[in-house]
Amino acid sequence: MRLADIKGRAAVLTAPDRAVDLAEASNGRFSPDIQLAYEQWDDAKAFAATLDDSASTPVAAEDYGNPIPRPRQIYAIGLNYTAHAKESGFAVPDQPTVFTKFVTCLTGPTGEVALPPGDVDWEVELVAVIGKAADHVTVADAWDHVAGLTVGQDLSERVLQRSGPAPQFSMAKSYPGFGPMGPVVVTPDEVPDRDDLELGCLIDGEHVQRSRTSDLVFSVAELVAWLSAITPLLPGDIIFTGTPSGVGMGRKPQRFLKAGEELVTYIEGIGTMRHTFSGGA
Repeated sequence: MRLADIKGRAAVLTAPDRAVDLAEASNGRFSPDIQLAYEQWDDAKAFAATLDDSASTPVAAEDYGNPIPRPRQIYAIGLNYTAHAKESGFAVPDQPTVFTKFVTCLTGPTGEVALPPGDVDWEVELVAVIGKAADHVTVADAWDHVAGLTVGQDLSERVLQRSGPAPQFSMAKSYPGFGPMGPVVVTPDEVPDRDDLELGCLIDGEHVQRSRTSDLVFSVAELVAWLSAITPLLPGDIIFTGTPSGVGMGRKPQRFLKAGEELVTYIEGIGTMRHTFSGGA
C-alpha cells in the first residue's frame, strides 16, 4: 500500500498519479485524517487491498501533504552511517545516538522553507513509521511493528547545533519546515528491498548525497528493538534513521543551503521531494 495525504485527506494510491479517498471509499469507516490511519493500520491495509482504479482521481505533485503530520513521538538517530560519523569527526557509536525533532517542524514533500540565520545543512534520511505499538520487541519481530517507510530530510542549522555547553541538536533541527516528509508512506512489501534502498539528494541538480540503507550502522529492525526496550513506540510514531555522508558541514570547504536553491530528496521505491529556500542570513 501507498498511503498519502492528498489535499489534507487520507488517500491510497492506485497508480503513480491517481488515488482513492480512504474515507469516501470506506463510507466513513476510516477517517479523512491520515494520522488516524496508523491507529487502524492492519484494517486500513486490508481495506486498501480491495481498492481498484475505478474510484480514483488524478493527483498532482502539489496535492501531496505530509503523510505523518502529528506523530506523538519523533525519534532521530545520529551518526548511523560509518562514513557520516567519520566526516563528522566521531567514532562509530556502539549504540544508537538519539535526539528528537519537534512536531511543529514537520512539513510536506514540496514547498518553500525559510532559512533562519546561520548555516542550514541537508540530511536525507529514511523514515520508519510505526503501525503497531512496540514494547520490548525483538529484532526478529521488529518489522511487524513498522507500518511503512517514507522519505525525510533532517534539515539542521549548524551554528545553534554546536552552541552552548552541550549540543543543541533538537532545537537546531526543529525550525519551521525543517522536517519534510513524503510524498507517501509505502508498506515494506512494496519496496525493492526494505533493508537496501538507494537514497540521496541533489542541490540544483548536483548530487551531494548518495548511499544505500544497507550501510546503516543500526538497521530499522535494530532501532525499533533498541528504542522499544526503553520507551514504548506508539502507532504513528516516526524514526528518522540517520543520514549518510555528504552533508555540507563535512565538506572542505563547508557548504550550506542558500536562498533560491532547490533541494531534491529521493529514496528508491518510495518517491521524491522538492523544496526551495528563501531568506537566510
